[in-house]
Amino acid sequence: MPSTLLDLCEFREEIRKSRFITLAAPITSAADAMRFIEQHSDLAATHNCWAWKLGDQYRSNDDGEPGGTAGRPILAAIEAQDCDQVAVLVIRWYGGIQLGTGGLARAYGGGANKCLQQAPKRLLVRRSEFSCSCAFSELALLKLRLADVDGLVMDERFTANGVDLRVAVAQTHMQTLQQQLADLSRGRISLEPC
Repeated sequence: MPSTLLDLCEFREEIRKSRFITLAAPITSAADAMRFIEQHSDLAATHNCWAWKLGDQYRSNDDGEPGGTAGRPILAAIEAQDCDQVAVLVIRWYGGIQLGTGGLARAYGGGANKCLQQAPKRLLVRRSEFSCSCAFSELALLKLRLADVDGLVMDERFTANGVDLRVAVAQTHMQTLQQQLADLSRGRISLEPC
């Protein structure tokens, strides 16, 4: 199951006098990825190579390194670590010794791999959205039951009769939550697909 990072992560290494700093961070959109790359790129560095993956979308950039020696290996590291919603930036300061195309691919991909391996992660759970209504007095218990199954409140609207909710729940927990909510409300609360 894919995972994303909890926060910014960093890995540093020196390979044949070239300094590499790898930064990885969670992202929620393509614009978010590009903002992370722009904010953390070092214009004084020789190269700022990067890749990001967000569901079926992905991009990579070699930033002047020979084609396919930086961006693609970084993207391959993201996929090898089964990460999603992640951006990785590898900053290189050239040390005077050529690494060759294989050495560059190993340096960029390896740095990204090591950075992602040590990063604290959380699993990405695929959730489906449902709607339900409850009385004011049942709201706190409903939210507690929802939290027990790692569900999310997407929207809540207070009405004259109670609260209308839109929630997101993993399919694996749907039956359990449905039963708990029915027990809680004597059958009044039921989850309806959105």
